Amino acid sequence: MNSYWMNYNINLDKIKQIDNNNNADVCIIGCGIAGLSTAYYLAQSGLKVILVDKTGIGEKTSGHTTAKITFGHGLIYDYLINSFGIDFAYKYLKSNTEAISNIKNIIDLENIDCDFEFKNNYIYTQNQDNLYKINNEVKAINTLFDIENNKHQVDKNRYNKNIISFQKENHTSYAQLVNTCELPFKIAGAIEIEDQAQFHPRKYMEGLASSILKNKGIIFTNSLATDIRKVQNEYVTYVNNYKIQSKYVVIASHYPFINFPGFYFTKMYQSTSYAIGIKTDKTIPSDTYINDEEPVLSFRNAIYNNKKILIIGGGNHKTGYSPESENSFGYKYLDEQRIKYFPNSKILYKWNTRDCITLDKIPYIGAFSSLMPNVYVATGFNKWGMTTSNVAANIIANSILNKNNEFASVYNSTRFNPIKNKQEVTNMVSQTIKSFITNKIKIPNENLSKIKNNNGGILKIDGVSVGIYKDNCGNIYSVNPTCTHLGCLLTWNNVDKTWDCPCHGSRFDYTGKNIYDPAFKDLEKINLE
Repeated sequence: MNSYWMNYNINLDKIKQIDNNNNADVCIIGCGIAGLSTAYYLAQSGLKVILVDKTGIGEKTSGHTTAKITFGHGLIYDYLINSFGIDFAYKYLKSNTEAISNIKNIIDLENIDCDFEFKNNYIYTQNQDNLYKINNEVKAINTLFDIENNKHQVDKNRYNKNIISFQKENHTSYAQLVNTCELPFKIAGAIEIEDQAQFHPRKYMEGLASSILKNKGIIFTNSLATDIRKVQNEYVTYVNNYKIQSKYVVIASHYPFINFPGFYFTKMYQSTSYAIGIKTDKTIPSDTYINDEEPVLSFRNAIYNNKKILIIGGGNHKTGYSPESENSFGYKYLDEQRIKYFPNSKILYKWNTRDCITLDKIPYIGAFSSLMPNVYVATGFNKWGMTTSNVAANIIANSILNKNNEFASVYNSTRFNPIKNKQEVTNMVSQTIKSFITNKIKIPNENLSKIKNNNGGILKIDGVSVGIYKDNCGNIYSVNPTCTHLGCLLTWNNVDKTWDCPCHGSRFDYTGKNIYDPAFKDLEKINLE
């Protein structure tokens, strides 16, 4: 089954595969929502913009999202205030709040029919012991909105994470604690945030692309960028067998495909999440919901044949960690929740995606490296790319147009601050080690007959590690199970029948074909004969 969003076909004239050398003011790599949003603003300003993508418009992460438009990025604001300070947290909140308005303004201006709807967003917990975290987040959000609206002079020292209850003052509450909602199970409490939204991301991206083309932008799909080199005062981007020369380059390809000098592979990892679209006779929640616990469980609705369906997301795990034997991961977990709360429902769609997770929970937006002036990057959206992509587009477009952006310092992409999120680092390291150890344990000194049909694994053959997959008929596909990005040993994912990298999240199908960055080269095929 495919993503619900990918069921919508984008058909625009003038979009083709690159077939000659080109010149532009700005070359943007990646036709997801971040690349398109950046190109939209730059094309409107009169610059000549060229976008390239190795597949099509929004066919990767942007087309496999839950498409919630919200500044409620989990329990983020309590963390930001305590880790980076109240001014930093305020700018993060304001930038994402403005992004919601920006998206709505683009939709109205360009008359984009993309099923946009304002919704309340809820961050909930079923665990009474975690209710204090919900309380702290409510207080954090409202403290930050006090600054925005100048309701009173905020004493920044009054914020104390040990106070677990928010006493509503004599002003409007922008986030409030509730203990009931439309979900089919009891909750201990939830943060209710009004005036958030949802939409159809592919329809929205089609509208952005249409506007870019009208403003004389160029979009090349099925066109793989493999390198960027500086030539005098400009850059040459190598795409398929052609060159694009430009003064500015924007890397919006999800995970930067250039390793040096940015070193982004040392500063983030990838997480896999899952979603199913179901048809049910039970009442479908009208708003958007997500918990902030493990396992993650998310809800929103969408339209299918003029009727509402429910999209259930979650089951997250670090990419490269095989989840098929675990109850709290992947499709297995989502299906259990579906059967439990929506019995007799039918699965219409199922999909998964990968998201770049930064170690300090802040995206990388801005200069790619001080050693590559006029090259920009947008990555590490931490599963909240709908709003953050617009934040990134404005920051990068403003920088290229020599305009000030008050939020640029928050997302400084060249930062090398001490890692504040130590728990996340520990989890990343331990899961990566586990993935490597699991692979090594599974390498048997036996023969091919030990791998069952429709399964894969790594065998040691004549002292060489060989990745083996057997299809249902027993046909064997053998590859070198070493990631073509930076040489990490791959793991076999028996859910999707893919080879996944536990280090940086690259993925390859069972034949060795690359299907997910940061790697872009295929695996070496091994002839067992």
